[in-house]
Amino acid sequence: MKICYAFCGSYCTLADSVVQLKALAAAGHEIIPVGSFNFADVDTRFGQGLEWLSRVREISGREVINTIAAAEPVGPVLQPDVMIIAPCTGNTLAKLATGVSDTPVTLAAKSHLRNKRPLIIALSSNDALGANFKNIAALYEKKYVYFVPLLQDDVEQKPYSLSCDFAKIPETLAMAMEGRQLLPLFG
Repeated sequence: MKICYAFCGSYCTLADSVVQLKALAAAGHEIIPVGSFNFADVDTRFGQGLEWLSRVREISGREVINTIAAAEPVGPVLQPDVMIIAPCTGNTLAKLATGVSDTPVTLAAKSHLRNKRPLIIALSSNDALGANFKNIAALYEKKYVYFVPLLQDDVEQKPYSLSCDFAKIPETLAMAMEGRQLLPLFG
């Protein structure tokens, strides 16, 4: 299967996402990596941007698509069977919900959805139960859009925060390929 695997922000959950990327590649799937504009430029306590970029390149065997021009052909030319955005930030979620496609990740998603194939969102957002809840609802009702099940990651310190269970990406993928949402959505 050809999988477009996209990353945006949330370096704190990037390690969990890369574990799943590695498993998908090891299972023989062709990976098309897409990153946000500054995917390789940000260094945090969770890792160095260039190191993450290098790991994704090594796992996928491809350069990371990180420009608007390179992202546009994802749907019509590369034609992945499925696209996974993991992690997906609240900002990207809001853009997807409102049709804004001004980043490599959002444009790749728009381009991919033209083919009427599954888009899987692995959300990690500190405001998912606040300002972004309406965007979850808006995308949940869309055809071809599926969510990796979500958990509150720190109820006391971050009561509006949700992060997906990255270990459920393979199961979500299998269900999405059948046109079904993995449930329960909230754990």
